[in-house]
Amino acid sequence: MFDDFVRHLFPRAVRENNLKITYTFCLGGMAFTLFLLLVCSGVLLALYYQPDSARAYASVVHLEEQVFGGCFLRSLHRHCANLFLALVFLHSLRVALTGAYRPPRQMNWLIGCALLGLAMFSGYTGYLLPMDQLALWATQTGMEVVKVVPGGEMLAAFLVPDAVGSSQSLLRFYVMHVLLLPTAIALLSLLHFYHIRRQKGVLPYL
Repeated sequence: MFDDFVRHLFPRAVRENNLKITYTFCLGGMAFTLFLLLVCSGVLLALYYQPDSARAYASVVHLEEQVFGGCFLRSLHRHCANLFLALVFLHSLRVALTGAYRPPRQMNWLIGCALLGLAMFSGYTGYLLPMDQLALWATQTGMEVVKVVPGGEMLAAFLVPDAVGSSQSLLRFYVMHVLLLPTAIALLSLLHFYHIRRQKGVLPYL
């Protein structure tokens, strides 16, 4: 799978029409580049962040006010997250509007939908981590929305076993945001590229 990913980045032959920027607008490639930036900036942020309900907000303030480049780093991570969500959504919209989900690409379409869902959930889990008032209100609102969907009560109880912003819920959001969700997104992205390579690249469908 990794070899197919590398071959997708450096194909030996490409159709001339596929080189046009208006063919795909490079939305998928830009989204994956932003994902890599998110991983790199997230690793640096994790060096200073303390996933504890009593110290999380103070660690963010310390990062922004005392650490050289900390404010820029956090802003970079936040803006990249917003752009990543937007590009994944636009990429999915482009695929839907151009009919690129049709056979034999239906499996890749499902993988892309899963990536969109994971990207949204990753943004939601990251929103709580600064532990400011806006983060608490937004996360609490999200939990109320989750409870109204089928099975939502169980999911909400798993995500927030104590209360929004308390020790256990913050730790679970942190583990999902920095470990589980990025790993899942990375693996599905590799699988996404693998399927593209198996289908001989981006086939004409416009």
